[in-house]
Formats: sequence, C-alpha cells, structure tokens
Amino acid sequence: MALISDALDLSQTVNALVARDPRTVAVFNHFGMDMCCGGGVPIAEAAARDGVDLAVLLAALRSATTDS
Repeated sequence: MALISDALDLSQTVNALVARDPRTVAVFNHFGMDMCCGGGVPIAEAAARDGVDLAVLLAALRSATTDS
C-alpha cells in the first residue's frame, strides 16, 4: 500500500504525515528534521526551516512508503 502519492499535499504537517504513515519517521530522522516541537508545520515549511531540499525529501518519502 503506497500512502505517499505523486500529489503529496505539501500543506500537510509533518506530524499529520507521520501519524498517517509511521514509515516516514525514518526519512525525517535521516534528514535531521525536527518532528517533535517542529512537527506542527507544513512539510514544505519544515524542509525550508531545516535546510532540506524539498525535491529530495519528497523522493525519499515516496521511496520509503511505496511497497515493492
């Protein structure tokens, strides 16, 4: 089951995505992104805040949540 689609809603918060699909935790940890106090912001905002390339993050999220 793939929960992260090509049309990922970038306004969704980090916390909402983690709650929807716990496999994303490893991705956010890999990039050193704050999921605790900083998880209440949209994914795009969190990536910018933490200095993570959004395209790379999205590719990693898709990869982590797509069953082979």
